[in-house]
Amino acid sequence: MLLCDIGNSNYHFLKKDEIFKKDAKFFNPSTVEEDVYYICVNQHVKELLKPLKNWIDLSQYIDIKKYYETMGIDRIMACEAIRDGVIVDAGSAVTVDIVKEGRFEGGFIYPGVRAMGECYKNISDALGYSFNFELDLDKMPKNSRDAISYGYIKLLHSEVKSHKMDIYLTGGDAAWFAKIFPTSHVDERLLFKGMKNIMKKADIC
Repeated sequence: MLLCDIGNSNYHFLKKDEIFKKDAKFFNPSTVEEDVYYICVNQHVKELLKPLKNWIDLSQYIDIKKYYETMGIDRIMACEAIRDGVIVDAGSAVTVDIVKEGRFEGGFIYPGVRAMGECYKNISDALGYSFNFELDLDKMPKNSRDAISYGYIKLLHSEVKSHKMDIYLTGGDAAWFAKIFPTSHVDERLLFKGMKNIMKKADIC
């Protein structure tokens, strides 16, 4: 049995304790013979998977009333992984979601590191700095790199910390955000844990 989290760029697989990726542009899912339980945010890939009986879409087992109709399945699975805490999923976008006693309390979407960097560059090439995740957020910046870094990081940091809950980091840029949330739990398998929890609830594992 395989678990698979399909994003815009990659098929992200978990087989027992092994994690591996396949490029979404080139990978042919029909070459997989075993059962695959998946979530997918890539509309093109969804169409490819529809006729494949061994690819089982876990989104059909979600109680959407606990969330909202347009909420991304990746965010939902992250929320299903924990009972209490703030989840920061640092990918192409940064999503922040609050879970209290197993209930989704709401969340918001913030530009990802690369997307926000492009925004600054589009304003001026002079602002084309990489973000400094090691700056002191308690002091106003006195150089351009720290100024744009502060503008991006401070608001997110303040909002996440204001909830005074455990912080769970996942996603491709989680290591960067761990620098500003040093006591957080970094877990690249968070979505897979949520998928397993849904499978247990649905009695399909």
